[in-house]
Amino acid sequence: MQASLPMRRALRQRGQAMTEYIVIVALIAVAAIAVYQLFGQVVRAQTAAMARELAGEDGTAQARQAQSAAGKAADQTKSRSLKAYTGNAAAAK
Repeated sequence: MQASLPMRRALRQRGQAMTEYIVIVALIAVAAIAVYQLFGQVVRAQTAAMARELAGEDGTAQARQAQSAAGKAADQTKSRSLKAYTGNAAAAK
């Protein structure tokens, strides 16, 4: 027995909605991976510093490492802006 026309439409719309959610989740995952690659070292160093401080030890070395990693991440974001891409396109002409 085949499903009626309204029921098939409802199933098709439900499948379309699920596909849209999968695409959104995939985009969020890609963005999260990019952010983690850029700031991952900063987060790890800050977490290590907090863990050492909570344990009653000195966490200044890890805090300095986090500062250094944050500076490197900031430098990377400056060099990878859209202005860099538009500047290259203008130079190619």
